[in-house]
Amino acid sequence: MTRGGQDKDRDSGPERKCIATGEVRPKAELIRFVVGPEDQLVPDLVEKLPGRGIWVTATRAALETAIKKNMFHRAAKTQLRLSDTLVHDLEQQLARRVIDLVSLSRRSGAAVSGYEKVKDALSKETAEVLLQAEDGSSRGKSKLSTPHYGHYIGWLTADELGMAFGRQTVIHAALGAGGLTQRVVEEAQRLKGFRIGTSDAKTTAGAVGKEKRAK
Repeated sequence: MTRGGQDKDRDSGPERKCIATGEVRPKAELIRFVVGPEDQLVPDLVEKLPGRGIWVTATRAALETAIKKNMFHRAAKTQLRLSDTLVHDLEQQLARRVIDLVSLSRRSGAAVSGYEKVKDALSKETAEVLLQAEDGSSRGKSKLSTPHYGHYIGWLTADELGMAFGRQTVIHAALGAGGLTQRVVEEAQRLKGFRIGTSDAKTTAGAVGKEKRAK
């Protein structure tokens, strides 16, 4: 069984073209941007803001390419105002979305945390997603395996998982079947594109935790 699990076959849904890579991908793998009323570039993570959408693959590299090569300006056919912290801010927004969705899953009874509870859910095959803190002990995490044909999320910090479960920190968590589970997986995959393989992933993740606790 691989740590990453295996994706279930499913309809990928509507597709859009990334302005940075030129590739056509399912909407779940991209991030929508719109032009605000004062020509500012606005991320539209829930895809409900009015206006023509500008789509970018949900990775740090694709977004940085689009910014560096002025692709947003060309796509909008106007000179836009882009925040200097756009990449950092977007990663924080994606992390908060995952945290909030996991929290909603917990409140609905579809999520558990703690080693023993997660181990029990995995053994009973009621878990569809295994979540483990990126900064947790590798030895401890290796004792639990991704659900067969399930998913693994391992790029949230212990502080971030703790926020989702109303605790200081959480290392192990699991999601069962439910209406929010697929949304958690999709949003987590978008966040993964900004964290895995990036040198400042831990620093940015820590910033999300400090900001959240300060509220």
